[in-house]
Amino acid sequence: MEILVPLGFFAMIAAIVVVPRYFKSMERQKMADTIRAAIERGQPLPPEVVDAMTTEVKSKGVSPSPQRDLRTGVIWLFVAGGLAAFGVLVGMEEPDATYPLLAFAAFPAFIGAAFVVLGLLNKSKV
Repeated sequence: MEILVPLGFFAMIAAIVVVPRYFKSMERQKMADTIRAAIERGQPLPPEVVDAMTTEVKSKGVSPSPQRDLRTGVIWLFVAGGLAAFGVLVGMEEPDATYPLLAFAAFPAFIGAAFVVLGLLNKSKV
């Protein structure tokens, strides 16, 4: 029974990675089947479809920008704040747990600070 918790955790991580890739693969397969059927019927393919198939298309809004960096940094900083608050609250019952939890909260805090600095530095370049 004790093995189910770690297995469930790693299964969840695997599902988060595998499931979106599976659905994207299914979408591509359906698109290929549709195009294959159109070619078999002799219908011409528009140039836009051919261009979309041959070029790597980035999702809208995924490109790095100062605003995106700032938003990501603020989110990470608030995650760190939540972890620090958790450490303080747990420390009221178990004083020995405060410092390790605060140290754990430092990781997202530094990641957030780095994103905020990148957002502020890149703002002047845009």
